Amino acid sequence: MKSQPTILQLTKLLAGVFALAFLPPVAADEAPGTTNGQWHYLGGDSAHTRYSPADEIDADNFAELEEAWIWDGASFNAASGRSTPSYINGVLYTVAGPRRHVVAIDPANGETLWSYREPNTKRYEYSMRKDYGKGVAYANVNGRDVIYISSPGFFLTALDAKTGVPLENWGKPVAIDGFPKSGVVDMLADLGYEYDDPSKGIPLEQGYVTTSSPPIVVDGVVVVGNSHEQGYNQSRIENIPGDILGYDAKTGEFLWKFNVLPKPGEFGHETWENDAWKWTGDISSWAPLSADQERGIVYIPTNGATMDFYGGFRPGDNLFSTSLIALDVKTGKRLWHFQLVHHDIWNYDTPTAPVLLDVNIEGKKVPIVAQVTKQSFTYTFNRVTGEPIWPIVEKPVPASRIPGEKLSETQPFPTWPLPYDNQGLTTDDLIDFTPELRARTIEILQDFDTGPLFQPPLHRDNEEGYKGALWCPGDIGGVNIDGPAAADPHTGVLYVTSRKHCTTRIIAPGAERDKILDAPTGTTVVDYAVLSGFGVRGPDGLNIFKPPYSRITAIDMNTGEHLWYIPVGETPPNVLNHPDLKDMKIPNTGTGRAAPMTITKTLLIYAGEGSDDKPYLYAVDKLTGKQLGKVEVPEKSSYGMMSYVHDGRQYVILQTGPRLTAMAIADF
Repeated sequence: MKSQPTILQLTKLLAGVFALAFLPPVAADEAPGTTNGQWHYLGGDSAHTRYSPADEIDADNFAELEEAWIWDGASFNAASGRSTPSYINGVLYTVAGPRRHVVAIDPANGETLWSYREPNTKRYEYSMRKDYGKGVAYANVNGRDVIYISSPGFFLTALDAKTGVPLENWGKPVAIDGFPKSGVVDMLADLGYEYDDPSKGIPLEQGYVTTSSPPIVVDGVVVVGNSHEQGYNQSRIENIPGDILGYDAKTGEFLWKFNVLPKPGEFGHETWENDAWKWTGDISSWAPLSADQERGIVYIPTNGATMDFYGGFRPGDNLFSTSLIALDVKTGKRLWHFQLVHHDIWNYDTPTAPVLLDVNIEGKKVPIVAQVTKQSFTYTFNRVTGEPIWPIVEKPVPASRIPGEKLSETQPFPTWPLPYDNQGLTTDDLIDFTPELRARTIEILQDFDTGPLFQPPLHRDNEEGYKGALWCPGDIGGVNIDGPAAADPHTGVLYVTSRKHCTTRIIAPGAERDKILDAPTGTTVVDYAVLSGFGVRGPDGLNIFKPPYSRITAIDMNTGEHLWYIPVGETPPNVLNHPDLKDMKIPNTGTGRAAPMTITKTLLIYAGEGSDDKPYLYAVDKLTGKQLGKVEVPEKSSYGMMSYVHDGRQYVILQTGPRLTAMAIADF
């Protein structure tokens, strides 16, 4: 199943490309971070487009791709494969394993050049995000390449890129045995909380903070986000907020802190009723940050406040939770913000970095930032002023039936672009291969309370006797961490990978949840908490939805129109081999998995699985969505993909669990 672009859509896109060619900005090939086949940032450039100007790999030779090398992170106990490497001046840099080792890799053969491991601390040992590292940050400081890393223990370290040795005369001494005398900052101290033992840090009774995404360096400032315990693993109302920190890239000096939970007298404080600001925390920026280097603006995507699925103890809209925030990088001052979800209880935290583009709207060059979400929305703003490019309207949403929970009566809905995947659940959304399969699916769903987007969760002992409430998309998206968006800065086209998904979460007394958690943060057990959760499968394990189960959608951000969509990968074996479907011609359903992808000068390249359940790399025409090639790869991949050029040869890196797999043209 594929939606082909119309002649009108392609004509408009090509007209936009033609108009962009006559606008004054620097050519996209020269975008900072990707010049000459480099990949300096987690997303390639600071705009997080995941675009490379490399053009050696094209439709004509894609079938000649083969494994060039595999780097195995087993010695670092790597498992998740969340980290996207950076390619900087002839070396690959990444992080690996729960200790978040920083590793330099030879880009030609995959050999480890050096590694750095932060000394052990109690803070590291109880970190909830140990194997969540997504990459490194980079800057050239006075002619010297420097790698920056934020750790599970919440330290910031600056390393000489050639040697992996912590920088001299940088940061402050850390009073913990084994730490270097220089090159490290204890960021916990700069959050403003007191603690007696620097190895243990803040007592868990007060809260906890860690990191997953790397910092980003903007105009000489290292900007650091953070993470907390997952909101669905919490049972107590106290935590500390995930304030954003800025440091001097040259010296490690602490420069500023932005309060993501406004204090008295600060903008947004009134959105915390009943003094909930005093005890509530989280609102971290666990997703990667993006930046407009020219204007000195950093863009912060945030998640929800303590905790997911129940917020009766924190009435109000709760700024700046689940928001997009633009900060002046020199001062840390808020330039503008937009809250994507008011009083978020759905775990609709912002999962991926915002994407920055310069587009042509009605003949004018407009700098935009686009934030895709788990809800299948594309929120689009002028990235300088914060004004929505297309109207965003407040629409009524369902109220909660959980005692004490007061949800916002409305939520912000973008009017354009249209959603790129399902929202809510109706009969028309359900599997329709045969009338019997649909009827059986409807019967399965009788046990659930279904409804529109922002359907709230139900108590376990609800009067109707439902197993739970289904909300769609569920809290794994839509879009999620395993499939970041990508874009072509030449054309202004945004490529979004998404999945159809619904979820249910069972709400019960908080004391029941508290009993089964190991070392929860806080002291006051919440009235209600999520006890369990699950998705819903259709008859015989089939998907409840019509296909495609997952897709890539191309959105022309010059006009907001969807150009095309294609399924991710191919129809899985359990559908092809289903006895009720064996005599039917089933369209390509897609796998149901998100697609790690990168955009090059010639192609959209993504990873998926075939109907034989083997992993493949696919080449797609960026303008039409037509598949141009397909090659088998050693392992399934997730979370990200990147491309670089080393010694004239283009490589594509797949994140394959504990390994990195490099693909390149054979017989180069």
